[in-house]
Amino acid sequence: MKLSIIPVALLSIVLVSQGCVSKKEYGALQTSYADLQTRNSDLNKKYQENQRELSSVNSRAKSLEEQLASERSNLTALQAALDKCLTSTSQGNVNVSKLVDEINASNKYIQHLINTKNKSDSLNMVLTNNLTRSLSREELKDVDVQVLKGVVYISLSDNMLYKSGSYEISDQAGETLNKIAKIIKDYSDYDVLIEGNTDNVPITKTNIRNNWDLSALRASSVVQSLQNTYGVEPKRLTAGGRGEFNPVASNDTEAGKIKNRRTQIIITPKLDQFMELIDKAPETK
Repeated sequence: MKLSIIPVALLSIVLVSQGCVSKKEYGALQTSYADLQTRNSDLNKKYQENQRELSSVNSRAKSLEEQLASERSNLTALQAALDKCLTSTSQGNVNVSKLVDEINASNKYIQHLINTKNKSDSLNMVLTNNLTRSLSREELKDVDVQVLKGVVYISLSDNMLYKSGSYEISDQAGETLNKIAKIIKDYSDYDVLIEGNTDNVPITKTNIRNNWDLSALRASSVVQSLQNTYGVEPKRLTAGGRGEFNPVASNDTEAGKIKNRRTQIIITPKLDQFMELIDKAPETK
């Protein structure tokens, strides 16, 4: 804003020229005019300064508005990220909870299997101890009892079980088979596999084709003796022959051949009991 002093100067000139004022008054007017000029100049300077300050303020205000808009945009993005994180965390908590439940169920099942195995191992040891104590010192020379991988193996030598070169049960084997049968009947929750084994010497009997036949016939003889003579339930019994193909010693020596000519009575937990354990496994979703 500019203040004009031209009308005042013109008025002073007119008044002086017409002689309407004295020199003293004219001097006062001149002084007043000079003061007005100075004030007008000062006001113009302040006006220019104010304009510059206003422009600077407007510029700063615009910059602040832009910063504010940017911060609002950042806030919106952060809020969206937070919402997504919270959603993911909530879903993650659900998944972790399910995982914990599955782990607990698996641990419970594993503990059940361990308890069952410990129980089975204990029963096997009791069975083995009872059988060993029931056999005489002479019988133990021809009978070997072991527990391997949760299964009881009773290995009987052919010299004690069968007549020479035959699959018929010998008289001396009767007392031993009777003791074994009592143990089998006491542990009715177990199945029994009778497995015949031979050495690698070919059989020369006309009514027996090979060692497969001989091993199977000898296992069948033991099964029928346990059933018919000693009253073991036949549904618990299985007969099988492995011929010369499951040796426990070298057939290059006579001592090794004697060890290989054997019949094993294998006492195992029933298969359906094992399947029941499998069915009790925790279901996974």
